[in-house]
Amino acid sequence: MLSIYFGDMPEAIYDPATYFKNQLKDSWITDPLSKEMIRDVDHSEVIGPHVIDSPVFGGISPRDLSGGVKTLILINQLPSMVFNASACGDNCAPWLLRIGENKDITVNLRHIMDFGSGDFVIHVINTDIIVRNSRELVLIASDYVR
Repeated sequence: MLSIYFGDMPEAIYDPATYFKNQLKDSWITDPLSKEMIRDVDHSEVIGPHVIDSPVFGGISPRDLSGGVKTLILINQLPSMVFNASACGDNCAPWLLRIGENKDITVNLRHIMDFGSGDFVIHVINTDIIVRNSRELVLIASDYVR
């Protein structure tokens, strides 16, 4: 299940991009879910663990991926750790929900992310309440972030 803590969370990794740069493993990039996320969010194709084909930049290193994809990969690969998902854009929200369908993950958000108009299940740690849609989520999140 996806759990979210809104606002300042000292134990969260605040700068996922730097953490990714220093901890990156080849297997993270070649993982099938990582490849899907890279294709969807960055519109790029994984050629191998060290080369990604970007339609904008050509061949790039995994270290040059967007902050959102780096954060998603970290969340998926290291589910026991908490990362600042405010490094992600709203285009990453469906991926957070998808990862949370298969693993228990906790993320820190310092803004209100748009999880769309559909139904979902998210545990809000601040209140220990399960929310099932964006309206319920925004009502709670607005007490903790601006």
